[in-house]
Amino acid sequence: MVRAMAKPAQAKPVKKKTAKRISPAERERVEVLFERFESLELRPKTELNYSNPYELVTAVALSAQATDVSVNKATDKLFKVANTPEAMLDLGEAGLIPYIASIGLYRTKAKNVIATANILVNQYGGEVPLNREALESLPGVGRKTASVVLNELDIEPAIAVDTHVFRVSHRLKLSAGKNPDAVEQDLMRIVPIPYQTRAHHWLILHGRYVCVARKPKCEVCKISDLCPSRELFLGA
Repeated sequence: MVRAMAKPAQAKPVKKKTAKRISPAERERVEVLFERFESLELRPKTELNYSNPYELVTAVALSAQATDVSVNKATDKLFKVANTPEAMLDLGEAGLIPYIASIGLYRTKAKNVIATANILVNQYGGEVPLNREALESLPGVGRKTASVVLNELDIEPAIAVDTHVFRVSHRLKLSAGKNPDAVEQDLMRIVPIPYQTRAHHWLILHGRYVCVARKPKCEVCKISDLCPSRELFLGA
């Protein structure tokens, strides 16, 4: 007697995560929050000094785990002698290191800067490719650096999440994401479209000067009335 073969069990369909809905009250709070940021500074910009896309890419790459102040001190001298990929290749890794030795991870960054310059010269005619895929393929240029460049140059709305943006986003309850990518996704979903190209700068500057890590300056904060974490720090 031939027994019928059992049918293979069908895999259960994977449920896609649906974005958490935002209540009308929360949507209004977020809208007012960014209106307030806009009233304080209409057109925020990066504090890194640059005069062309190549300088911007280089400065942002150098700023990883370093302050903008330290990077500006280094690039102020560096860009006077090498502010194009061709000039950077002529300078070479050994010539570059003395300019950036005061910045953290300078040896690794020097290798990446020269490798990037080589790719730009040989594959892109000395021009910086201003699209995400090409930027992220460059040595030392990850998603965050690409986001900063594309957003700063008004090419693509993007919110790069560094330690300041991560901290402020959690304190303002804009995101509960456990990593930068998750926070970025939450911000791009919740920040109203008219503010998305400026949100990165507002959040990073707010975290750098007001909502600082150890003791946020809630008493002088212009958005403290909109902050769910305010009571945790006032009087602390």
